[in-house]
Formats: sequence, C-alpha cells, structure tokens
Amino acid sequence: MALLNITSPHAHNKNHTAWVMQQVLLATIPGVAALTYFFGAGTLINIIWCVTTALICEWIMLKWRGKPVAFYLKDYSAIVTAVLLAIALPPYCPWWVSLIGIMFAIMIAKHLYGGLGYNPFNPAMVAYVILLISLPVQMTQWAAPLGADGASWIGFKAAFLNNFGFAPIIDAHTMATVLDVMKQNDSLTNNQLFEEYSQFGHFGGLGWEWVNLGFLMGGLYLLSRKIFTWHTPISMLAALALVSLIGYNAGGSDSGGSPFFHLFSGATMLGAFFIATDPVSSAVSRKGRIAFGACIGVLVYIIRVYGNYPDAVAFSVLLMNFAAPFIDHYTQPRTYGYNK
Repeated sequence: MALLNITSPHAHNKNHTAWVMQQVLLATIPGVAALTYFFGAGTLINIIWCVTTALICEWIMLKWRGKPVAFYLKDYSAIVTAVLLAIALPPYCPWWVSLIGIMFAIMIAKHLYGGLGYNPFNPAMVAYVILLISLPVQMTQWAAPLGADGASWIGFKAAFLNNFGFAPIIDAHTMATVLDVMKQNDSLTNNQLFEEYSQFGHFGGLGWEWVNLGFLMGGLYLLSRKIFTWHTPISMLAALALVSLIGYNAGGSDSGGSPFFHLFSGATMLGAFFIATDPVSSAVSRKGRIAFGACIGVLVYIIRVYGNYPDAVAFSVLLMNFAAPFIDHYTQPRTYGYNK
C-alpha cells in the first residue's frame, strides 16, 4: 500500500483573505440598508463611486509596485476599504471629496506602508480624518433623517445629480446631527433635548438607532463566523457605556448623554465591529485586545463630550493604532516553558 508523502500543515481552512473580506461586505448590508432608508440613496451612490475609484487606485499602485494585479485585486481588501469609507462619509458629499479620500486611503495609508498586512493604521479611518480636518464643511453636511421635520426620502436620481454637482440639493436637506446638538447644548436637559429636536429618536438619534442596530447585527454575524473574537468590540462598547453612565445626568444641561445615546448614535457600532477589529492595525493578544477596545471606548466618550469633534470613533481608533504595538509588548501571553 502506497502512502501519500504530504508535508505539514495538514489542516485546511477557508478563512483566506478574500473569504474574510466577503463576509465583512455581507455584514455591512443591514447597516447600509438602514442608512439608505433614513438618509436616502446617497450612501449607495457613494459606495458605487468609492469602490470604482478604489479598484482603479489599487490597480495603479500594484502596477507601479510590480505586483501581480489580478491576484491582489481578488482579495477584496480595496473594496472593503472603499465601502467602509463610503459608509462613514456624509451621503451627499461632493464626488471629489470621496475621490480624495479613496486616493489617500489606498495610495498613502495602504500602499505607502507596503500594502495589505503592513499598514499600521486603518486606511479608511486615516482618509476620513484627513477629510474631516481639511474639509470640515463638506464633511459635516448630513441630511436630515426621514421623519425629522417632514424630511422626505432622497432618491437615486437626486442623489446622483447632487453628488456629482449637476443639481445640488443638500443645502435644503441638511440638519445638525444629534451628536452635534448634544455637544453644543448648554441650557436644556437631556429630556428636553429629546422633546425639542426632531432628529432625536427614542434613546438615540432618529434613524441612527436603526443604523447602529444594523451594524450590530452585522457584527454579531461576523462573530458567529469567527472573523474576529469578542474582546475588542465588547470591551469598547462596555467601556463607552460605563464612562457615559458615570457622566450621565438626565436632569442637568451638562450631561454628555446616556449610555444608550452613545451606543446607538453616530458610528459606534460601525467602529466597534468593523473598524476597531481590523486585524492588521489592532492589538493581537487577548488581553491586548481588551485594553485596546476599552481605551477606544473611553476616548470616544472623552472626545465626544470634551473635544472639538462630535463623533470621535475615527480619531479614537487611530490613536489606539499608535498604541497597539506598545499594548502587545506588555500583554503577550507567557511562552510555554518560561516564567512570565
């Protein structure tokens, strides 16, 4: 009987890069659907435009670096970066804003450091922060959610014409987000804010509650598929809930908002399950992931309440990307056979 001469490893696993990226894209569907329902078709226009430009930028950089183009384009990493950035951008930002963001994410934040697996910072969040600092007006023009002061749904044609500059409509549809209102408030209690402003929902932002529930569903799906472990997202959400509970005062005008408000407003769930869990730029050890996520949660609250930017997920993630190697250095598990 002839024996097969096969070397190790013998285990076979389908968790290759392309499959993982496909699962991430699939998990974004509930959140994108909620964004589209409450804020119109602009998010879908952004996604299509960002994905197209990301693939072109990826192709240019791969050709310039002498890498096999077809092999790397099939790993879906550029598409995931484009989708995450498109989701984070205001639905009706001009086409050139998203173009600049994608070019910076793919060409600078990703390929300048060596490509997938070598980038120390999340490319989508690097691009988002650069755009937010450089173009604050375009990056803060969020459309009013469906149902707020009679706001109507913006269709595909109107969204396309607006985003590409043919027939701008966004000035007539903009409204401050709930995080903006909460941050600028200095006279009303939390309960009065929810009664006074139509963009507030039951416990968070109108529409944003469902958007965050959508990304929470997608995150739980990724957890069930073992795309990442629970340590980073759960520790981030727990830390954010804890510090916001400590600072919550429903009857005072100086309250930063309730735990539910912070968990279900802005990009909290997107950040927890799709941004902070980036395997390349986050901590590696289990204890490190817990510390990494918890620090992000604390920073999100601090920047939202005391900083200059109402939604602080991108800044918090990038700050902790800086600290990830330091965290890993001090949280490595004991090697078998050696004392700690």
